[in-house]
Amino acid sequence: MTDAAFERRRMAVSLMNSGVLKSPWLRAAVEAVPRERFLRPGVFIDEGRTWRPVTALGTDPEEWLRIVYGLDTLTTQLDGRLTADGTGEPVTGVPTSSSTDPTTVVGMIEALDLMAEHRVLEIGTGTGYSTALLCHYVGEDNVTTIEVDPQVAARADAALEAVGHSTWTVTGDGLLGHPQRAPYDRVIATCAVRRIPYTWVRQTKPGGVILGTVGSWPWGTGLAKVTVGEDGTAEGAIVARSSFMQARAQAMTPVAGDLTARTAYADTDRLARLSPHVLEEWMPAFLAQLVAPGAQFVRATLSDGAPLRFLFDAERESFAEFIVDGGIWTVRQGGPVALWDDIERALGAWQDHGSPGTEAVRLRVTDRSHVYWVEGSPSLRWEHRLAR
Repeated sequence: MTDAAFERRRMAVSLMNSGVLKSPWLRAAVEAVPRERFLRPGVFIDEGRTWRPVTALGTDPEEWLRIVYGLDTLTTQLDGRLTADGTGEPVTGVPTSSSTDPTTVVGMIEALDLMAEHRVLEIGTGTGYSTALLCHYVGEDNVTTIEVDPQVAARADAALEAVGHSTWTVTGDGLLGHPQRAPYDRVIATCAVRRIPYTWVRQTKPGGVILGTVGSWPWGTGLAKVTVGEDGTAEGAIVARSSFMQARAQAMTPVAGDLTARTAYADTDRLARLSPHVLEEWMPAFLAQLVAPGAQFVRATLSDGAPLRFLFDAERESFAEFIVDGGIWTVRQGGPVALWDDIERALGAWQDHGSPGTEAVRLRVTDRSHVYWVEGSPSLRWEHRLAR
């Protein structure tokens, strides 16, 4: 018979063998915190085009524990409302809350360089599992966690109480932080943001660390780790690839409707020097988001099966449409900004610089702008000014 404590130990060993779990205190937390308590009432299993609901009460206990202590991200909510106990059949929908895979959770907590006396602000409570790991080490009174979804927050708070952690669980917009409990030694975000909010910097002690995923696409995003300085700025680097659901306040509305009608009037038409398929690779996608932070990359097909690729930047009323013929791509661009010209230029500079990975990118956050750069290449520098 499968035993939950055995499964926790097995997962800890697996995470240690992979090199992700290093700290003795975090291993103790992983072996102590019952992840199954944080996945009630159940999860959705991805079956390609549909999601299969699996509930704790309706599943064989051994199978349930195998799901719980696997190393996969487990979706816990679809479309901002549906949980696994709300349907008995496979359904379609968009994931809006999940329990992130333990490898990512543990890796991020390790990257925080926590000490036992640190005060921590967590953005995106989710199920509350990562919150419990933090509480296990620094204590429940030193952890403040924020969740934007009231139902998700209520379930997480109940689960935390059930395992003995009466921590500070707040329902609200995590992009604003939580000044009532500031200043913090560490800030960790379990959602992706277009940029590190300056409110997080303001609420972090000098010498404190902020860790969060930057980018707005489902892929091609990076884990930023910055240290707050005495002057109120924060500086650091992209330390790893990372992928999280977008913070709801910043989530882009997907481009829909007749895409060809949106691109009917182009200002330029030329052969593309690079295939748009390059944007399906992680680092080029990350660079594209630095060049055009408001753009969305859209994939579609014509009725004959021919592929189409688009870039749309609604804020700047610009687009790029890619059409392939015999393996040769043409790009049509319209609007005030030639999106593909800018992106191609950056990718060319990146290739000339040796095609470094995301870890080569540094960033600085101030109350006026965000600056990203790659050392040694003046062409690889981007400044995003904040509206004032």
